[in-house]
Amino acid sequence: MSIDASQFGKVAVLMGGTSAEREISLLSGQAVLKALQERGVDAHAVDVDENTEAVLREGGFDRAFVILHGRGGEDGTMQKLLEAIELPYTGSGVRASALAMDKLKTKQVWMEHGLPTPEFCVLDSDESCQMAIQNLGLPLIIKPVLEGSSIGMSKVETEEEMLPAWEKARACGGTVIAERWIEGREYTAAVLDEQVLPMIRLETPHRFYDFDAKYEADDTQYICPCGLPEAQEAEYAALVKQAFDAVNACGWGRVDFMVDKAGKLWLIEVNTVPGMTSHSLVPMAAKQAGIGFEELVLRILTSARCGHHE
Repeated sequence: MSIDASQFGKVAVLMGGTSAEREISLLSGQAVLKALQERGVDAHAVDVDENTEAVLREGGFDRAFVILHGRGGEDGTMQKLLEAIELPYTGSGVRASALAMDKLKTKQVWMEHGLPTPEFCVLDSDESCQMAIQNLGLPLIIKPVLEGSSIGMSKVETEEEMLPAWEKARACGGTVIAERWIEGREYTAAVLDEQVLPMIRLETPHRFYDFDAKYEADDTQYICPCGLPEAQEAEYAALVKQAFDAVNACGWGRVDFMVDKAGKLWLIEVNTVPGMTSHSLVPMAAKQAGIGFEELVLRILTSARCGHHE
């Protein structure tokens, strides 16, 4: 695919920020910046802080590549700013970003659309923690709904682990949910330009695919091709696209899901600004589809829009 770099003008690569995922965002941002510059794009790093609006307004930028992870960058906040200054940007719009960042609201939308996602309970007291165990059984996965990269998450296998797990998640701020544990295999599917890329199966010796397994461990395995029969992968891809579209996500992103021992798919979450580090999954899926990293970055940048994301 031949893409003329001059069409993009001056590009701001928005990275860093103040979320708990800042360091991962900086790694992703530097990888994106390097790829763009190597393809001749006039790209510049912008480490997001309280001065970012002035930097963008005064910098003569023509587009923004959003590679911010977590709150402040992936939750609609930055997208709202970019809409206000009429700067085209990559990825999903304001409402879709805010929705996908909230795991609880995402699950509620999926349920409204009849899409499969594990049963859950909201945790807001000691009593609700006990009710979750009674209603959903053990094991459970405890999640703060507004964090990414598995930050604040715990797998609970005994009653004694429940309250500490709730406290850990609650410390992240926002709502906390307990979700029924799905025993089976974990997969992720990248979406690029309306296309679901080859799926990746994740295997880790950790209790679950936590922050360390994602970014630091050397024993996490990423299997792509994922080993699913072609017809089954196509069936799952259709569900993934429905899940992506249900939250009005666009441009690019990633949908994580589990497949239980009976072969049933369970949707877990949508990432509207996935990682682009050496451990990241979207570049891995793109490579399997014959799309190199630099081409992937250019294709994402090509989709940058403003004012008509939803």
